Amino acid sequence: MHTSTTSTVPLEPWTADLLVQATQGYWFNDQAPVGDIKRILTDSRHAEKGDAFLALKGEHFDAHDFVAQVAAKGGCQIAIVSHPVDADICQLVVADTRLALGHLGAYRRAQNTQLKVIALTGSSGKTTTKEMLGSILSRLAPTLITRGNLNNDLGVPMMLLELRAEHQYAVMELGASHQGEIDYTSNLVQPHVAGIINIGTAHLGEFGGRDGICRAKSEIYAHIAPSGTSIIPAADDFADCIRQSVKTEQCLSFGEGGDVFATQIALQPQSSTFSLNTPQGVRSVDLPFAGEHNVQNATAAAAFALAIGITLDDIVQGLEQAKGAKGRLNFIQQNKNLFIDDTYNANPTSMRAAAEVLAQQGGVKVLVMGDIGELGASAAQQHYMLGRDLVAQGIHFVVAVGEFAPAAQEGARSTQYGKKMQAFLTQQQALPFLIDLIATHQPQSMSFLFKGSRYTHMETLMADLMEKL
Repeated sequence: MHTSTTSTVPLEPWTADLLVQATQGYWFNDQAPVGDIKRILTDSRHAEKGDAFLALKGEHFDAHDFVAQVAAKGGCQIAIVSHPVDADICQLVVADTRLALGHLGAYRRAQNTQLKVIALTGSSGKTTTKEMLGSILSRLAPTLITRGNLNNDLGVPMMLLELRAEHQYAVMELGASHQGEIDYTSNLVQPHVAGIINIGTAHLGEFGGRDGICRAKSEIYAHIAPSGTSIIPAADDFADCIRQSVKTEQCLSFGEGGDVFATQIALQPQSSTFSLNTPQGVRSVDLPFAGEHNVQNATAAAAFALAIGITLDDIVQGLEQAKGAKGRLNFIQQNKNLFIDDTYNANPTSMRAAAEVLAQQGGVKVLVMGDIGELGASAAQQHYMLGRDLVAQGIHFVVAVGEFAPAAQEGARSTQYGKKMQAFLTQQQALPFLIDLIATHQPQSMSFLFKGSRYTHMETLMADLMEKL
């Protein structure tokens, strides 16, 4: 799934002077553009008249190489560069374009003094919690919500550039792929309320263990406004470690043993009901999301919203109207077969949660799992444990696809349910087996759930199977 990184709404314009003020750069040869600058872009293909093209430099690319091309096209007349380039274009020279993007985002954030900002991070459930918060807040006032996975040191400032005067709220998702990244992005965002949803096993490879993940995620507490509120996952086994990073006087915790928690949880195949217990009172909620993990995400969303001053009635209404993000447990009925698209991403925790949701469905239940990335040296072991655990759930078949499918199958075979697991190295090899599985089980109804890390594109295999039926 490709997420658009450009906004379709007109943005607040910049001027040549404002760009200098925000970035501390200078106009090469004193050649500054005249008039408003409508957008700052990092993709040269979309640069047009009135835009400023910001040339990023990565490990394997240098967008400075495209500046002359952008100038030759004649539309875009402004570039933001780390060093002057031989091109007929106005050039704002800055010390580092990546940091300049951060300065521009932070400047835009500082201009919008009316804004109340929530920042959240966690190993799983970030996107769903963010969508739930978006549903609660955007009913009440214009709200900026992180789109797609624009949650890193480039994506966060890109989102801040979209702030406009009418925005009253912003919900910013912050991701961590290395130590210091959340410290950097939460400083740009300057949240009033921020916190961690959980410490799981996503990105184990980069951090060398869950302690490292906890340290990296806990950086989010460093930049909360002193009068703001820190949100803590009470039931997380790292809750004590997280509390040590809190700097605000005000805290609100969610989950079992916390200030905001769920009781009387009843899980249906595609939804759930529960009682939401808060310091402001108790309300029953009809949540249009499946799975106990989404009830926990809803309690997290409620805690963030309460901390920013939203009433309990508004929170309940927002939760009951929330919609899942694309590729996050989307239910698609095709004739008598159900396809659950959970292909957006995966980590070991969310894969187990998805299997629980599948176990709630009707008919013959089939989990089709792709590889999970970013697990570093523990990848084979994590897939082994997943295979072992998934076949023990109330599902009939697990079809593992990818490089680590054999490791998952070994795990399955260490239990009495080993026959439930089939392993394939490629989607092409898995497809005939899945088609055959449906043919063998006619005329029974079947429920399939597809899930894997983003790079495995499990939605392709799901689409191929649906097309063959």
